[in-house]
Amino acid sequence: MSGHSKWAGIKHKKAVVDAKRGQAFTRASREITIAAKEGGGDVDGNFRLRLAVQKAREVNMPADKIQAAIDRGTGAGKGESLEELRYEGYGPVGVAIMVDSMTDNRKRTAAAIRHVFSKYGGSLGESNSVAWMFERKGVITAEVGDKDPDEIGLSAIEAGADDIQLDGATIEITTDPHSFESVRKAVAATGVAIENAEVTMQPRQTVPVGEDKAASVLRLLEALEEEDDVQQVYANFDIPEDVLERISTSV
Repeated sequence: MSGHSKWAGIKHKKAVVDAKRGQAFTRASREITIAAKEGGGDVDGNFRLRLAVQKAREVNMPADKIQAAIDRGTGAGKGESLEELRYEGYGPVGVAIMVDSMTDNRKRTAAAIRHVFSKYGGSLGESNSVAWMFERKGVITAEVGDKDPDEIGLSAIEAGADDIQLDGATIEITTDPHSFESVRKAVAATGVAIENAEVTMQPRQTVPVGEDKAASVLRLLEALEEEDDVQQVYANFDIPEDVLERISTSV
């Protein structure tokens, strides 16, 4: 599994912990509101909303808060006026970074993100300066356990998966966003434990990062993640898995 994908799994586990202090709830709520505003409040008919609600449930967000977020998006409830903004830039050793945010004050958000890039050795770029290095993909990772990885892979391929990678006891499945839900259900039906499933921005190519620079890259990414208006951070680094596991616990 690539270092980028491993980091996604680590972030997912941290998100569950973050829910205890409310940050994950805020992010989930904002994503639900924007999704409902964009495509309506019908979970079955709005793919983005369905994914947002699924993520909210993963961090144990109460059903009434999920519904309140949907109501804000459809105009049935009161709430802040949000807009989506994307920032692009570079981190240490030329790692490309994209930051998706939701904010009610773009000046505040821009200033905060620019400050983080500068403080941690990065630089904020122009629009589309790095976006071309990424593509939207569904990524599902699962623990194989005692299941046959070939059968899991075959089920995923039959449901529309594009690529299957096996790394020890972990299988990583990549799919087109339109096939994501059907592939996720097919993988879950095999009985494996799904570690993480999301539609994300996958790097087309990665930048190798050695152990001497890995901590500085992760510090920048973590600082961006901690900003209140930030929803997602994407990067095209490739840090060896053992280094990533060791450093991510101390960053």
